[in-house]
Amino acid sequence: MSSSNSAKKKGPGHWSTGLLTSMEDPEMRVDEDDQCVTIKDKYPKARYHFLVLPKEKINSLKNLNGDNVELLKHIQFKGQEIADKADKHLLFRFGYHAVPSMGHLHLHVISQDFNSPCLKTKKHWNSFTTEYFIDSERIIKQLEKKGRIEIDTSSSETLLKKDLQCHICSKKLSTIPALKSHIALHCVSRKKST
Repeated sequence: MSSSNSAKKKGPGHWSTGLLTSMEDPEMRVDEDDQCVTIKDKYPKARYHFLVLPKEKINSLKNLNGDNVELLKHIQFKGQEIADKADKHLLFRFGYHAVPSMGHLHLHVISQDFNSPCLKTKKHWNSFTTEYFIDSERIIKQLEKKGRIEIDTSSSETLLKKDLQCHICSKKLSTIPALKSHIALHCVSRKKST
């Protein structure tokens, strides 16, 4: 396939550009200010899964520079704010995928219960529970220090193929249903102790 054919396939209307459309959809949008828009993830991988996107057109982490530090801090703040509104008792993570499947920079705000019918595959699980998922604070610190983001993507495919392992106790499980049942036990015991 030539590079021009590849570019055509990822142009406007391609599924990978869907975040721009979702930013404009009032059914998807949960918050907005002058710098960013927060939307519900269309295929949530947990009970609460939001995306915070800058209004400024920034395709990916690679397009950031030192001038974007305050924007990323604001996006992180908005992520924390939406997590607090969703459920103050659940743990959340805030981060970016090393190799995002969707165009336009977006911060994932995801509850750590992973209670969702859309969480179906090992790839889904590992994209949020391995080093493939890079914490927002780490990205901000790197941008402050270096003025750019450097991500080693050489092991990305290997990370997505790792064995299923509980993100709380590291127990290995053989299937997604077994993993979800196991995680539910952690959530129940946490609620009883609080």
